[in-house]
Amino acid sequence: MNPQLTAKQPRVEVVDALRGFAVMAILLVHSVEHFNFYIYPTDQPDWLAWLDRSVFCGVFALMAGKSYAIFALLFGFTFYVQWSNQRRQGRDFGYRFLWRLLLLVGFASLNSVFFMAGDVLLLFAAVGIILFLVRNCSDKVVLGLAVLFLLQPVEWFHYAAGAIDPAYRAPDLGVGALFGEAIAYTQQGDFLHFVRNNLLTGQKASLFWAIDAGRYIQTAGLFLLGFYFGRRQLFLGGERNMRRWFALLVASAVLYAPLNQLSELVAGDSALQPTLGTVLDMWQKLAFTFVLVSSFVLLYHRFEGFRRRVADLRTYGRMSLSNYIGQSILGALVYYPFGLGLATRCGQTVSLLIGIAMLVLQIACCKWWLKRHRQGPLEWIWHKWTWIGSSAK
Repeated sequence: MNPQLTAKQPRVEVVDALRGFAVMAILLVHSVEHFNFYIYPTDQPDWLAWLDRSVFCGVFALMAGKSYAIFALLFGFTFYVQWSNQRRQGRDFGYRFLWRLLLLVGFASLNSVFFMAGDVLLLFAAVGIILFLVRNCSDKVVLGLAVLFLLQPVEWFHYAAGAIDPAYRAPDLGVGALFGEAIAYTQQGDFLHFVRNNLLTGQKASLFWAIDAGRYIQTAGLFLLGFYFGRRQLFLGGERNMRRWFALLVASAVLYAPLNQLSELVAGDSALQPTLGTVLDMWQKLAFTFVLVSSFVLLYHRFEGFRRRVADLRTYGRMSLSNYIGQSILGALVYYPFGLGLATRCGQTVSLLIGIAMLVLQIACCKWWLKRHRQGPLEWIWHKWTWIGSSAK
């Protein structure tokens, strides 16, 4: 056992920085898409419309589907830290973790008060049960299940069933209709009406979309992979780990290009798109995710200059829950009709600049807060309530 991990495990700085990068990317993607409220100006000059399209495509190509995946991977790693700390003291963290997931449902509900049909926290709370189930399994079982889920077995089942029986259709969850309903109640500009509907319809739309898009299964795989990375101590420094991350970088980079091309080819085939298209889309995004993660980890451990430049992200990542929900509040106030209603006035370029301004504001708030407190406000509540009624922490 590495001596760094025999006592209660300290914070792993590269994980904080990487989490900060993921939350930053989520903010920029959400801002460009107006926090799921896809309403934009209709009377812009041609040059600005072209620039908006370029910004939208660039942000989505670099960050969409990857930022959430990094967030999910690190959720699994965080579970490992908590599980291992309690295990060293002869305690089973599993049942306390189930209570922690229930608390996460509460935070998801808080987030849905502001974020239209777009809450990843509820997805994490639902999928997180897989970590409870495998917490005492061997590394081989954890890794095997992670790979199985990342292969998208449900989509392959639908593809095979359709190949055998051309009349077979995957279940229609009505995601389009649910999002249409969400757009409608958001446009009304009545905050209380929005809250009542979004707590039910909005959350339902978010979960059903995750199932349709392959994210539900992929999230389970990423949770398990993060748990496995923690067990293997891959985020710590050392030449052996650096060689592993470099190998992952090379493999991911080599796989990304053909997967991306195949995904684009299948996207034009309406028969394959609902099943094989989802698989390839998830795979190419996953490959690019690991290009980002492995590059970040290598740069962080190898170069002091890089560590200095991402110090603000490390601070930002320490308050990821507070910042994630804070983003939703800011986004609602800026873009939604019950706030400033700027969605109809801001194209993607301006929205990206607004997202950057939100990021700067949040980082400044994090610096101020963490000079005075050990944890962010919501992190403190989550930690405090996790251990309510227990002497263990």
